[in-house]
Amino acid sequence: YTNAGKSTLLNTLVGASEVLAADQLFATLDPTTRRVRLPQRHPALFTDTVGFIQKLPTGLVAAFRATLEEISEADLLLHVVDITHRNVLQQAAAVATTLTEIGATTAPLVTALNKIDRLTSPEALEPLLSEFPNSIAISARSGQGIEALLARIEAVLNADMVPLRVRLPYRQGDLLALLHQVGHIRREVHGPHGTLVEGLVPARLSEQFRPFLTSR
Repeated sequence: YTNAGKSTLLNTLVGASEVLAADQLFATLDPTTRRVRLPQRHPALFTDTVGFIQKLPTGLVAAFRATLEEISEADLLLHVVDITHRNVLQQAAAVATTLTEIGATTAPLVTALNKIDRLTSPEALEPLLSEFPNSIAISARSGQGIEALLARIEAVLNADMVPLRVRLPYRQGDLLALLHQVGHIRREVHGPHGTLVEGLVPARLSEQFRPFLTSR
């Protein structure tokens, strides 16, 4: 949902202040992508998108469409929830409804309960954890819970990875680039007939590499 702290979280993840983070609706209108190292040193691309709202204004439809395109290509969706908002449950429901409407229900979802630094007491978090099972409580501003969030994201992504051993002809440089971008490469050897690569790749992309599978 808009103004939940997505841009602040991305800034915290990359250790920078490049992404506009403001306490206002739609501070982010265009998707912004940054590379982040996960706990086991694997790189991941995080995209900060325009937040959802109910009954999106017509003037923001174009920017919202760009966000939808980013979501449809994601390996994982990170739902940032502002737990201090009085309508937190309605906002979360609006996000779930929008994801269903655009058909973005196949990618795994990780929920981050943001702004725990603003809670009046630790006990206030308990009912929210019950409402959002398997969520991670964080403060994007202070950094609390960020390591646990990254560990959860990495575990979910790894669960969707499949092993791969391919020999890619040099003309398939685009597939090698794709492996470097979204896969975990364990071995890469350049030979006279192409590049031998062993590693892991998201299951949804494995079919692209089927013609180049090799046992040698």
